Amino acid sequence: MLQLHKLERYKDDQGNEIVYDGEIREDKIDIRFKGSNNTLVISPEADIRDLLITFTGNDGKIEIGPTTKKRAGLRFELRCGHESRIWIGENVGCAGRTFISAVEGVSVTIGDDVMFAKNIEVRGDDTHPIFDVRTEKRMNPSQSIVVGEHVWIAKHAVVMGGVTIGNGSVIGFRSIVTSNIPNNVVAVGAPARVVRKNIAWERPEVVPRRPNEQYPRKGEKSPKYWNLTDESAVPEKPVVVRQQSGTGARRLARRLPAPVKRAVRKLMPSR
Repeated sequence: MLQLHKLERYKDDQGNEIVYDGEIREDKIDIRFKGSNNTLVISPEADIRDLLITFTGNDGKIEIGPTTKKRAGLRFELRCGHESRIWIGENVGCAGRTFISAVEGVSVTIGDDVMFAKNIEVRGDDTHPIFDVRTEKRMNPSQSIVVGEHVWIAKHAVVMGGVTIGNGSVIGFRSIVTSNIPNNVVAVGAPARVVRKNIAWERPEVVPRRPNEQYPRKGEKSPKYWNLTDESAVPEKPVVVRQQSGTGARRLARRLPAPVKRAVRKLMPSR
């Protein structure tokens, strides 16, 4: 295993590569390559505060977008397996380190302007296999995840594989998301269930505000994400991508459902 503690442009004879042209960072950086032909692409504008990345196989790719607005910074533990992909969009913020795992050829897509609280997990796998003892078939294959734009995920929440979360939604404290969540809703519980529809949320904190102060203040509203809930826009079935032979982002993309393709296409760099 190769372990790096500096964020800078890098390439080795195993085909592992870091594409990064920003300021060199050495504080809280831990990047590990256990395989070959893995690629880490980080925008020079990304506000990296705490980064632990492990490529556990071959042909994995992670991309982290820029931070152009005031955010809490990027604090991630990322695990990327064989032929797997993690895309993190623009202006994402993390109050604490968020764990994201994509292995066995699946993808995890995090949309623009997502707000992560502390101690959150977004995992396309269960780490260990579970079998049906009668058939010996595996019951918990890894599955892809899409978290839409402007989603707020509260403390200690977990997002499981096969899930799509629509734009503008809120996932409550200690919730476990096991099924698709539509846009502009509040979902809470274990498993998470929608308890309120047609909602919108904004980033400015209520902590310093006076009692009965009017919301939102001028300039605080983000109209792009003030939408009515459309449950028909979320796929009825979970996103499932099982490991297959072959490499390359295009080959992986052909196996993804349409909602995942659209999200991934937006976040992928132009060539």
